[in-house]
Amino acid sequence: MTTHTDGHLSTGQYWQAWAPDEVTGVVVLVHGLHEHGGRYAHVAERLARSGYATYAVDHPGHGRSPGSRGNIGSMAATVAGVDELAVRAAGEHPGVPLFVYGHSMGGLVAAQYLTGTPSVPVRGAVLSAAALDLSSATRVQQLVAPLLGRLLPDLGVLELDADAVSRDPAVVAAYRADPLNRMGKVRARTGAEMITTVAAMPTRLRSLTMPLLVVHGGADRLVPPAASEFLASTVASTDLTHTVYPGLFHEPHNEPEQEQVLDDVVAWLDAHR
Repeated sequence: MTTHTDGHLSTGQYWQAWAPDEVTGVVVLVHGLHEHGGRYAHVAERLARSGYATYAVDHPGHGRSPGSRGNIGSMAATVAGVDELAVRAAGEHPGVPLFVYGHSMGGLVAAQYLTGTPSVPVRGAVLSAAALDLSSATRVQQLVAPLLGRLLPDLGVLELDADAVSRDPAVVAAYRADPLNRMGKVRARTGAEMITTVAAMPTRLRSLTMPLLVVHGGADRLVPPAASEFLASTVASTDLTHTVYPGLFHEPHNEPEQEQVLDDVVAWLDAHR
């Protein structure tokens, strides 16, 4: 049986958790741009069947958290929300290993968090289609993003293709229909924060030594697989598994092959628990 709980962080950000009766591991899940933690309920249910409690926080400006829709405000605030939730998760389940699982922008946020100073010990991390590539933004957009982020933080600057989320039409339809998702362009402030974070990431990644599972869809049009190749080739971890799923789109956990993908994630977690 899985028990669902929820609440709010000190910032007002919304969080929720799914826990089995017997918890043998904890996963702090970091969602991507323009979505929310609730989209990972099926991931949490799969993890719960293997003994893992999953905690997810909605980033600033996302889901049920306060803020202008799609505007994270700052990377520092976004990372701080993940850290506060990790402290809560560790406190509610003392003595069990804690992992971080970040997807897309959430992979970038997770990388920033893990290469900083987490307040609790982290056993390892799953980084899925981590947004460590800037090719979706033109050079001009990258140059003007910091200025626009300051002057016009809510300006829409980059359109994302919702059809590229998954090859499953039902997933795409649900994504478009979900009122907690944002269908508009990427906000200037969010884009600027991501660009600045990516620019500094190569140096930070060289300090990342924990066990890592890096996964990517081979046909991802939103974050190219080259982003995960860069990640895998830059980190200092000697315990690294890099898996590319041929033909899969941006969200491997929401593709028709999701059962295999999540089985692979659980197998990796079990091996490092």
